[in-house]
Amino acid sequence: MCGIVAVTGYKKALPLLINGLEKLEYRGYDSAGIAVISSETKNIVCNKAEGKLNNLKNNLKNAEIPGTVGIGHTRWATHGKPEVKNAHPHLDSLGKVAVVQNGIIENYQELKSKLEKEGISFDSDTDTEVIPHLIQKELIALSQLNLENNGSTLLVAVRNVISDLEGSYALAVIWSGAPDSLVVARRQAPLIIGLGEGEFICASDTPAIASFTKIILPLEDGEIALLTPLGIEIYDSNNERQYRNPISLQIAEQVIDKNNFRHYMLKEIYDQPEIAKYWLEKYLIKDLKTSKFQIKYPFDTKFFESIERIEIVACGTSKHAAMVGKFLLEQFSGIPTNVFFASEFRYSPPPLLPNTLTIGVTQSGETADTIAAIKMEIQRRASMGDESYKPNLVAITNRIESSIGRQISNIIDIGAGIEIGVAATKTFFAQLLSFYGLAIKFAQIKQSQSNETISQLISELTKLPPLVEELLEKHNQSSEKLAHEFFNIKDVIFLGRGINYPIALEGALKLKEISYIHAAGYPAGEMKHGPIALLDKKVPVISIAFPGEVFDKVISNAQEAKARDAYLIGVAPKCKGTEIFDYLMAIPSTNEWISPLLAIVPLQLLSYHIAAHRGLDVDQPRNLAKSVTVE
Repeated sequence: MCGIVAVTGYKKALPLLINGLEKLEYRGYDSAGIAVISSETKNIVCNKAEGKLNNLKNNLKNAEIPGTVGIGHTRWATHGKPEVKNAHPHLDSLGKVAVVQNGIIENYQELKSKLEKEGISFDSDTDTEVIPHLIQKELIALSQLNLENNGSTLLVAVRNVISDLEGSYALAVIWSGAPDSLVVARRQAPLIIGLGEGEFICASDTPAIASFTKIILPLEDGEIALLTPLGIEIYDSNNERQYRNPISLQIAEQVIDKNNFRHYMLKEIYDQPEIAKYWLEKYLIKDLKTSKFQIKYPFDTKFFESIERIEIVACGTSKHAAMVGKFLLEQFSGIPTNVFFASEFRYSPPPLLPNTLTIGVTQSGETADTIAAIKMEIQRRASMGDESYKPNLVAITNRIESSIGRQISNIIDIGAGIEIGVAATKTFFAQLLSFYGLAIKFAQIKQSQSNETISQLISELTKLPPLVEELLEKHNQSSEKLAHEFFNIKDVIFLGRGINYPIALEGALKLKEISYIHAAGYPAGEMKHGPIALLDKKVPVISIAFPGEVFDKVISNAQEAKARDAYLIGVAPKCKGTEIFDYLMAIPSTNEWISPLLAIVPLQLLSYHIAAHRGLDVDQPRNLAKSVTVE
């Protein structure tokens, strides 16, 4: 969601801040701003703009701000509309303290009321603005103790203030009284320090740091740090000084380039054959002794042998991937599996049972609800004491250097590369592949399927890259033509059964996210239990039908929709029964097990072309954020 960049050192701060904010644009935002301490006047210079970062850059086009300490922010609105007055940074009433914040201050209204009674006036509707006012109040109190105006004083002031804050936050604070100092703090929101030579950059995500340095020091939960050109001081929540070695950033800086594509989203849809190749090369390894393929992970999977049940926590698109994973794990591996919304898991967790594997799925590795759910599960199981209740954990993520990567040691790296489009496409595809790998691994361990069945699934997966390439070439132009029929459509229904029900949900989500058309996914057999009342000639129905156990049932359900005058679109192989569809988005006929990996591709393309045809911001749709770091 919101992006933080903060710098201190010997280089001009403004170019570093703008460069860092550009690298965080993919996260989604609605306003941007910077604040720099001028090395000439020692005053804070602040500039903010509503909308895209280009608006801020235009404001600063001719600006010369000779300062080396500054903070920058891209905001995703929580409290207050996306207006200039609500953009970060926020300053105190004297203009001496500037703050940027990610997260939510839950008790801000109480704090604000107290400050207003003391005569403090507020310029914004945000929860963040209470923080600079509180810090300035602390600084005034500390000045009466005749302390020096330096970074240590600012550190004390910030520490005193955050002890009164409830909620989650990542903060970066500057003060004109300490013009070479920067204070940062975090609680349940990511913040990473990048170490240069006599300079430091702090950011909420690694892309903002990767071009600056490859040496990082992630802040741990509850920590606060003082950064000056002379070094870093880190303290925990008990005010004890922390000493630990920095680590190497494990991702290379990636060139973010659309190549010849109109939007990043389309490019990322086209990346999927390469992702399939990557997965096959990294995880599907032939045993030289037996000549059989095995799933290999970079961690010891011995504990898999004792697993009797699986629980998966995820949000949004990741949850849809997890639902396909549940189907695979139960039907292919024979392991009872449940999928939970991470946001609900914390407040209604399932009963504790022994020998349970908990899987956290998060593209960014920073999803607040998923991180919190995993943390709670670790604490729950540790409290049981019994070895059989130990927290068996796996994380599926695209960012191994993220918070979940520091929380869980057993990481399945989906390896999709940075995804700029806010609506997930290639990362969903890569998450699906991760669940295929887990299903095969558990099937081999539990011997729940014959070697022949496992080998058949593996064989079908090895054929995947050219099949996806074929789908892309086949459906890109045809989807663009079909998109013209959707220009004035207001509602769409997606139907699927069995392993493809989650694909109906994901197809509907993609359409909603980027085209702003209301869409809903249903199990095909449930349509007649209510949703059928919505159908008429103005409501298209997109039905995923793949030859197998439920094919005839899905076709029958589609017939029910057609009888209500709905325009019927099929995502299916061209075969007997599919002539019912008014339009067929044909996919290759292959093993039903891998049909989700094929069915999703034309649905992604259709959603993309509908949004592009409507002239919408495909890569950064309104109100959405790439990484949801608040509850």
